[in-house]
Amino acid sequence: MAFYETVFIARQDISSAQAEALADVFAQVAQEHEGKVVGREYWGLRNLSYRIKKNRKGHYVMLNVEGTGATIAELERTMRINEDVLRYLTVRVENLVEAGQSVMMQARARGEERERTRRGYGDRYGDRYGDREPREGEVPAAVPAAGGEA
Repeated sequence: MAFYETVFIARQDISSAQAEALADVFAQVAQEHEGKVVGREYWGLRNLSYRIKKNRKGHYVMLNVEGTGATIAELERTMRINEDVLRYLTVRVENLVEAGQSVMMQARARGEERERTRRGYGDRYGDRYGDREPREGEVPAAVPAAGGEA
């Protein structure tokens, strides 16, 4: 049996629970056709690069599937028929990545970490407006210069 990664994008109108239920349906289809879903990741509601069927966002779900070509053919046929699926893509891989180790999940973890460590303008514009003390002879940005208009 071969390994496959399938990512599908569901409409923005449905809830995340409905997107998970849709993934359950696809897992059942794979199981009925001599395959099995080894792992599943819900990547969340994300912006699309361009509008697809009048949708600007979509629920992204990745399925790690172990099965035959017939399994994938039936899985893609089911996705094609389903009205809630906007797009899907299946790629054959040499081996499956461990749960929680996909590139998207790593990027999400880095993004959360970055949000926790972010301090403000000092990070973006250097120390010009950051939290450093003004140098000798330098007027702080928040205080207007003497004789200037308020």
